[in-house]
Amino acid sequence: MLTVGPKIILGIIVVVLGLWFIRLSKKWLNGHLLRRDVTSSVRPFLVNLITITLQILLVLGFMQIVGIQMTIFAAAVGAFGVAAGLALSGTLQNFTSGVLILFLKPFRVGDNISAQSNEGTVSSIQIFFTVLKTYDNKTVIIPNSKLSNEIIINLSREGKRRMDIELKFGFGIEFKQLQSIIDKTIGSIEKLLKEPARRIGVSSVEADGYKVLINVWAPAHGFEDVKLVLQQKLIEDLKSSGIKLPGL
Repeated sequence: MLTVGPKIILGIIVVVLGLWFIRLSKKWLNGHLLRRDVTSSVRPFLVNLITITLQILLVLGFMQIVGIQMTIFAAAVGAFGVAAGLALSGTLQNFTSGVLILFLKPFRVGDNISAQSNEGTVSSIQIFFTVLKTYDNKTVIIPNSKLSNEIIINLSREGKRRMDIELKFGFGIEFKQLQSIIDKTIGSIEKLLKEPARRIGVSSVEADGYKVLINVWAPAHGFEDVKLVLQQKLIEDLKSSGIKLPGL
């Protein structure tokens, strides 16, 4: 008892100091992550993970100080860790991918992306999955491992997108006349961007006519809506100017 007593007292002192240190570390870590603008989805998890890890180390340190044999305990923990790792391999992969996405930020909430054959707006980024709302109002839940290991097209990060429209005309229609009508139509739509400059040119020449390619820029958000408006206005203005479109 005389040899064990001092060890227990020392262990208790270490535990008390350790808990005090963990509280300070938790408070500092919270403030540090907040200043670094770490997303609220991952901040509580990281703080809790580090806190629990420190607490486990503190318990192991206490056991070492008082002389408790940890051989069986370590073996049990190791076996449990292997079994849990095998059972949760897919979940752990999603978790790791989620942390990488939240830190590296290849996309953010509100971005329009194309991934896994789905295109829409990111409505939520969770630790294990990302929620995508498609343009036809479907909710798509994608495991984060799929997003970290596959190609992601961020459609809105640059703030603008180029719109490409191709129309075909017969050789009887003068290109300069077409160019003037199309240029005026584009200029009448306020939501289209003035810069970068738009382009109107002949993209290909075929046996029965030629194709005109229109390149114009629009804001990334609302891109599809602007495209519908432009295409409708092009048809109306070309028809009103006496230009005959194939099939019309």
